[in-house]
Amino acid sequence: MQLNGMLYGSRLLGHVDFPVSEVLGPDAGEDAIQDLIARHGLIFVKPVFRGGVGKKGKAGLIGTARDLKTALAEKERLYFAEHRHGNAFAKANGVTFEAGIPAEHEVYFAITDDTHFRAPTMTLTHRGGVDIEDLDKSDIATVPFEALTGLKAFVVANALTDIGAPREIISPLVQHLPKLWELMHHYGMTTLELNPIRMRPGRDGRLTPVACDFKCGFDRDDPRVGRLGLPDQLFAADISAFEQEVNQLRTHQGQSDVFVINESGTILAPTFGGGANSLVTEVLGEAAIISSDFGGNPPYEKMKAVASICYRHFLAQTNVLFIIGGKSNNTDILETFRGMGDALREYFAAHGPTPLYVVVGRGGPNLVRGMGNLAETLESLGLPYRFFGFDSAISEVVNYAKRVDTWMRAGGRDEIAATLGLKAAAA
Repeated sequence: MQLNGMLYGSRLLGHVDFPVSEVLGPDAGEDAIQDLIARHGLIFVKPVFRGGVGKKGKAGLIGTARDLKTALAEKERLYFAEHRHGNAFAKANGVTFEAGIPAEHEVYFAITDDTHFRAPTMTLTHRGGVDIEDLDKSDIATVPFEALTGLKAFVVANALTDIGAPREIISPLVQHLPKLWELMHHYGMTTLELNPIRMRPGRDGRLTPVACDFKCGFDRDDPRVGRLGLPDQLFAADISAFEQEVNQLRTHQGQSDVFVINESGTILAPTFGGGANSLVTEVLGEAAIISSDFGGNPPYEKMKAVASICYRHFLAQTNVLFIIGGKSNNTDILETFRGMGDALREYFAAHGPTPLYVVVGRGGPNLVRGMGNLAETLESLGLPYRFFGFDSAISEVVNYAKRVDTWMRAGGRDEIAATLGLKAAAA
């Protein structure tokens, strides 16, 4: 997730007239905060993090207040709060003050591009307000739908009926939830999540779904994102110099999505494809230096530039250069391998050789020519390598790379250093 919270979420949801909780930003004055408390009785004080960082509630980073004194004390506590969840770390810069919404029912709703169904998929439950993974599967509806026709009302109605949702919440949700596909589709989002949506009762007893938290991710290469007019700093939070350099190479052709997992890792894994990226990141764990997706048929010049940045930042500490991806439909393997090989040759010429083992797993157009070109480069540099084609299980290739890394740590790096005429290298 690249954006979370209601500060910008309420603005985005306003594009499709989805009801939202009232929210004040970090610059809210005391009179405005007092007025919000007077009208709603209860407010939530939440730190503003750039990027989607989860588990804030469990970490005690959501404050509640029924009076101004408490609200200001929570503002002081949370304004520059720090939060770590898994590999993600974030530092707040401000807080929001959000109206408490009385409700008996809470709903979780999300849309994402699901690689299993190869279609946009709705996830919906009437037991929201908690972590979705904590719920029984019988309480969760996961329904793919056609992108061309969109999220239809009957899809929402059937899903709620199948999971036994209370009758009184079905009609209001059927009216409002399909709007969220419009928001996601028209503004270049890849993921959208609301949790919770609180079902607020009106004077006539009819319920209205009100979004009380918001998360979303964008395809930054999609020009439709620009329609929202979001400030650039929302997408430049807590990133390294390496990530900033790669992000500057964004073009209409080829993806350049990277995230530093472990600055002290020993496997540099330029990865092609979102599915491969998920598997590689999970299996390599702390050994992986970066998480990346360089697919989308990048041209030679872009692939060489991206590879050069990766090498300049991380090759000196790398045991295994692990070039991995699935069987592509349109990415030219020769062009990508030629770019990565030429960048490696230039790195050695500028900085000298470094002990390295190269593992490659790939499939797609011009595979044989691409592997032949890369093999010639590696042999000329005196580097050992192992190539796997499209008929090899990607999970086994990842495990092979891990075994090579273990061997490198146990003395293999020194052996390769000796063949390169270098002194023994530190593992």
